[in-house]
Amino acid sequence: MYWCIGKIDALFLARMEDILGLYVLPYDPLYPVVCFDERPCFLIGDTVAPIPTQEGKVAKQHYAYKKNGSCCLLGAIEPLKGHRFTKVYPQRTKKEYAEFMQELVKLYPQAIKIRLVQDNLNTHNFSSFYETLPADEAYELAQRFEIHYTPKSASWLNMIEIEFSALSKQCLNRRIPTQDKLESEIEAIVKERNDKQIKIKWQFTIKNARSAMNSKYQSVNQSNLKYKIT
Repeated sequence: MYWCIGKIDALFLARMEDILGLYVLPYDPLYPVVCFDERPCFLIGDTVAPIPTQEGKVAKQHYAYKKNGSCCLLGAIEPLKGHRFTKVYPQRTKKEYAEFMQELVKLYPQAIKIRLVQDNLNTHNFSSFYETLPADEAYELAQRFEIHYTPKSASWLNMIEIEFSALSKQCLNRRIPTQDKLESEIEAIVKERNDKQIKIKWQFTIKNARSAMNSKYQSVNQSNLKYKIT
């Protein structure tokens, strides 16, 4: 089974296998694998005070609501260590990406390279560092990363999406009126999950991909028929 939208070509397969190869590597503190992405969050307030949970009755809220703008959640997770890091910003620009990465490298002072899994969003590249920081600082920051891009329309390959799903179920799917309130709720959830060291056990491998997606592999090269399970 695979999840994607759009064309699956040789570049798609190459990037997918690059990431799947990363995910089976043993834990290495000098070269940690970290998954990063961002997601918009809409700030929604109530126009009528909700009725809280009472004995024998579920909480209720009025259908009407007030839009209070939006903000952006940037998040990263190291799946093998069970550590995640998040920041909420009022907007999403190259500046926020660069600032987030500056904070992220501080968590890995001993790392030679952080193997960063991310998508191809226009702000997710080293140009963000150079447009935000002096050239020497931008270069130094860029040297701390080894970037591994997910294929286009394949966010399911990025394990941070699993973490975002967990956050959605606990708070992001509710009405939260202000950025401060959102930050405090996310911070509490992330702290709890970090304290428990909740890890992600990835099970979709290169071998799985070559068999489950064999028709796509064959469209690139007919010799890939040998991976088909009959």
